[in-house]
Amino acid sequence: MFSGLSAFPLTPMQHGVVDEVAFIRLIERLADAGVDSIGALGSTGNYAYLTREERARIAQLAEKHAGDIPVIIGISALSTRDVLALAEDAQKAGASAVLLAPMSYQPLSEEEVFGLYETVAHNLSVPLCVYDNPRTTHFEFSDELHGHIAQLPNVGSIKIPGVPAAPDAASVRIERLRTLIPSHITIGISGDPLAAIGMNAGCEAWYSVIGGLFPQTALAITRASQAGDTQQALRLSERLNPLWALFSQHGGSLRVIATAAELQGLAASPCLPLPLQGLDKKGRQNLARVLDELSLT
Repeated sequence: MFSGLSAFPLTPMQHGVVDEVAFIRLIERLADAGVDSIGALGSTGNYAYLTREERARIAQLAEKHAGDIPVIIGISALSTRDVLALAEDAQKAGASAVLLAPMSYQPLSEEEVFGLYETVAHNLSVPLCVYDNPRTTHFEFSDELHGHIAQLPNVGSIKIPGVPAAPDAASVRIERLRTLIPSHITIGISGDPLAAIGMNAGCEAWYSVIGGLFPQTALAITRASQAGDTQQALRLSERLNPLWALFSQHGGSLRVIATAAELQGLAASPCLPLPLQGLDKKGRQNLARVLDELSLT
C-alpha cells in the first residue's frame, strides 16, 4: 500500500458544497487506471476547507468507489481532539490507512509534534503515513524527529517533500533518512517535479498530485523507476517540464490541477473552495495549450 503510485485526487466543489458526482468520477478513474493506492483528503483534496461531516462523507465515497485499491484518508486538523475524531471517521469508513500532517495556528515545537503522533498512533487500528509538508504546515521535521516518530506503533510510511534536484544529493538525502527509520517503513516522495529523482534515489512511493488527475502519465514514470529504468523515468518526467513550470508560476500545483480538471470536463468550473480560485483567463489558455501539447492521460 505504501509503495508505487499513490494518487491524490481533488475534492471538487460546486456552489459551495462537495460535488460528489465529480469526486466519484475521479475515484473511479483512478481505480480503472490501476494506481497502487488513492490518497483522499490530502492537500490536493482541500481537507482544511471542509467540515468534519463533509470529510466523513468523502472518506465513505472514496472507499465505496475505489474497488480493490487501498484508500488512504487524510485526518489532519488543528487540534489533537479533532484529529482523533477524523481518524475514527476514516476507520469507520473502511480506510486502509490514514495520513497526518502537523497542522497548526501557533508554531509547534518538536515535542508537541511528537506528542501529536504519539497520541494518534496509539489510537489507530490502521497504518499511519507521516505527512511532512513544511510549505503548508510551516513546520520543519528533522530527520531525528522522523526517526523518533518511526518507533511508534502503526507508523507505515513517511511522505517527504521534494529531494535535491541533483541525483547524488538526492540519494544522500534518502540514505540518511533510511538509517534512522526501521526498514519496514517506506519513504514516499511528494513534489511532483522531483518525483522521478526521488524514486530513483530510493523512495518506495510517489504521493502524487498529477496521479490524481492523470494516472496513466504518473504510472508510466512510476513503473519505469520501479523497473530500474532510471533514465526513462527521468525522460518521462522532463517531458512534463512545461507543466512543472506552471506549478512554479502559480504558487504550487493545486490551482493548476483544479483548472486542468475543469478543462478536461472532470469538474465543474469553479471547483475550488472559496477563497481559493483557479487560473485566470490567460492562465487557463496557457494551461490548455500545455495539456494539448503533452496529451496527458
